[in-house]
Order: sequence, then C-alpha cells, then structure tokens
Amino acid sequence: MLATLMNTLDSTIANVALPHIQGSVSAAQDEITWVLTSYIIATAIMTPLSGWLSQKIGVKRMLLISIGGFTLASMLCGIATSLPEIVAYRLLQGVAGASLIPLSQTVMLNMYPQRLMPRVMSIWSAAVILGPIIGPTLGGWITENLSWRWVFYINLPIGILAFLGLYVFMGHDEGGRQRPFDFLGFGALVTFVLGFQIMVDRGPSQDWFDSKEIWIEGILAVMGLWVFVMQTATSKEPFFHRDLAKDGNFVGTTIFGFFVGALLFSTSALLPSFMQNLMGYSAMQSGVASMPRGLGSLISFLAIPWLIGRFGARAVLFAGVLLCIVSTWQMGRFDLSMTADPIMVAGFVQGLGTGLMFAPLNTLAYASLDPRHRTEGTIVSTMARSLGSSAGISIVQAMLIRDSALAHVRLSERLSASDPVVRAAVPPMMDPSSAGGLQILNGEVTRQGTMVSYDNVFSWMALSIVLLIPLILVLKPARPISMEREAHVD
Repeated sequence: MLATLMNTLDSTIANVALPHIQGSVSAAQDEITWVLTSYIIATAIMTPLSGWLSQKIGVKRMLLISIGGFTLASMLCGIATSLPEIVAYRLLQGVAGASLIPLSQTVMLNMYPQRLMPRVMSIWSAAVILGPIIGPTLGGWITENLSWRWVFYINLPIGILAFLGLYVFMGHDEGGRQRPFDFLGFGALVTFVLGFQIMVDRGPSQDWFDSKEIWIEGILAVMGLWVFVMQTATSKEPFFHRDLAKDGNFVGTTIFGFFVGALLFSTSALLPSFMQNLMGYSAMQSGVASMPRGLGSLISFLAIPWLIGRFGARAVLFAGVLLCIVSTWQMGRFDLSMTADPIMVAGFVQGLGTGLMFAPLNTLAYASLDPRHRTEGTIVSTMARSLGSSAGISIVQAMLIRDSALAHVRLSERLSASDPVVRAAVPPMMDPSSAGGLQILNGEVTRQGTMVSYDNVFSWMALSIVLLIPLILVLKPARPISMEREAHVD
C-alpha cells in the first residue's frame, strides 16, 4: 500500500512544481516538459516487462528492487542541478516505479480469498486514487512553503518504510516460473505503447497530424499494435497469455478502465489550470478546492464492501457512473462569477463516483480469471488505464485550445466599436475605440471564450461517460467461490 501510494502520489505532485523546476535548472518551456515525458516513456517501456521479470526472479525480489530504485531515483531528482540530470533521474524513476501498481495488486489478489475481494480492493484502490487527488494539494503546499526539491524528497521516508516492511514480513518467492521470452511480441508492444504515449504527449504542442513527427509516431504505434496482435494470436508462447482475451469480464473491465482513465483523469488535469489561470487561485488555493474530491473517494472506499455485499458489484459500478455523469455535467455549468463552492461540490460528487467505480472494476475483472494469469492481468489493466489517461488528457487539451479559439472568434464578431449597445455595455477602460481599451477588451474576450471552452469540454465528457453504461451489461456478476475451489487456488 505504501509503495502504491508513493508511486501514484508522484504522478501528480511534480506537476505543480514544474514552473519552479524550470526556473531552477534554466530550461525553456518546450524542454521542461521532458521532466514529465521521460517518466512516461520509461514507465511505458517497463510496465509490460515487469510481469515477466517478477515471474523469473520472484515478486518479492522484484518489488524490493522497484521500491529501492524508485526511492533512490527520487533522492537523485531532488539533488539534480541541471535539466539533463533531472531527466535522467526521472527516467530511472519511471523504470523502477512501473511495476509497483500492478505487482502490489497481484500480491493483494494472491493474499486474500475471493470473499474478501470487495473489501481488499476498496482499500487498495484508496491508495491508487487518493495519490493523484492529494498530489496537487501537497505539491502546492510544499512548493510554496519549502522547495520543489521536497516534492521528490517526500518519497524517501515512505520508500524506506515500504522496503523494510516488505523485506521483513513478505513471504519469499523464488520465481523461475516465466515462459520463454517473446522478443517479437515484447518489441512490438513497446513500439506501440511508446509511439502512442509520445504521440498523445507531443500532439497538442505539435499541432497533431499537421506535424511529420506525429505522423511517424502514429504509424509506429499502429504497426506495433498490428504486429503484437498477430504475434499473440499465432505464437506458441506469446508475451501475454491468450487466456486473458478469452475471459469476457477481464476484457470488458479493461476496456472500461481505459475509458475511465481517459475521461476522469483528464478532469484532474483540467481543474488546476482552470482554477489558477481563469479563477486566479494560487497553487495552494486550487489544491484546497480539490480536497472534497478526495473526501468523496474516501467515503466511497469505506462504503464499498457493504454496498457490493448488499447490491452487487455491477449495481455499485452503475451508481458510480451515474455520479460521474452528474459531476461532469455540473462542471459544464461553471462560470467566472462563481465562488469555490460549485467546484468543491462537483469534486465531491465525482470523488464519490470514482470511488464507487474502481473497486467493483477490480472485483469483476478477476472474478473468473485463472489465478495463474493474475500478474499478467494486472499488467494489462494498468497499461490500459495509463494509455487511456494519456490519451484523454491530450484530447481534452486539444479540444480546449480549439474551442477557445472558436469562442473568441464568435464573441469578437459581435463586438464593434461603432455599435452603441457595445459602447454602452463595456466599461470605459475597455473602450474599443482606443488602443489600450481594445487590448483590455480583447483580454476579457479571451477569458470569456476560454470559460466557454471549459464548459463545452466538461459537457462533452458527461455525454461520453453515458456511453460506458452499455459496457456494464456485458460484465457478469462475480460468483461465490466454494471453499474447495479456494483451497485449490491457494
């Protein structure tokens, strides 16, 4: 749990400190993004490999190496004095941390019987979700009151405690259970994931497919995916076992997880910029306004075991989807004159909904999957959520930029210096007949147009979440497992 929290916390806590890091290492705007991109690339390459390695050397040894490497890399990021140094250390962080979430989930699934899965998955999901939620708040406070370096140093006590706890208490696992390594399948998968991640990360800044770079990355991603699918379907020893694709619940929850990552994690990326750039909040204020989201998730996690036991995983998942639709629709009604209350209410409702989705998804995903494939299953589901999150953030950012420009044009068309209605409505400092007034007026039009684009994006997200409801009907409810079957699994 500590290792999972450390990893998910680090995925967002550094974002708030990025402008401070940029000034400290004297990096340009396009250069500083490599602090985030390098971590994404390393994680994309290492995540699919971590399952095979854990079976070869043992889950315990793999977890200890990952936690130790992540903690060491965090310390090195904190003492970095130049951009190449911090990018290299972030690469090391991504390599070491890629296996923490899927392997921690595998350990949880293997330690507890299926009748306890709703409770176990709700507790485990708390670390996965609360990390990104409290990350911006904690990152803002640390950056304003200490230094950006403490954004990385905070991992040291958590990592040391997690390492010692696992070293002392976790049962030893010799490993040696790996299948023959599928070099073609792994190479194709890495090509797909890497091409896709870089494409969606660089797309907004490179004007998407108007850039040759994005075309190259997109073609590589498609080719890698095609080769991987063909290799998996025809090889005697594919990189991921074909039984994963035969389990309807696992396939359904993986697809569901991809879209949840795309739709809901992109909300977390949009709200801080909305509050700081449009509403004028400080990093700390935007973090405080985001806290009810975490509170809502916490309440859901506490209620999940009782809710699943009473109503079933699919009903709870459906309730979570409905709450997320309501929350994003509320966000689509935001305006520039509001207080922080609507942001906090919508965040609380979305936190409730997100919490009600993740534990049922994890429960349903492994309800009928062969226990031998759990490690590979957690790897695949983690990759799907990660790819969905990357794609969702890039898509909504592109929509935001496009809609802002369109809204600016439409608003500007209705403003004319000769229009008496306009001259009577605007204050003297925005008089369009003077150069200074025209500049101020244009700034306000840009601000209003950006607000319109945020509302449009949130409204489209609400409608998109509605499309997830039919997927719930495909999922089969988890069947009670007999004591004999449970003993056989053990």
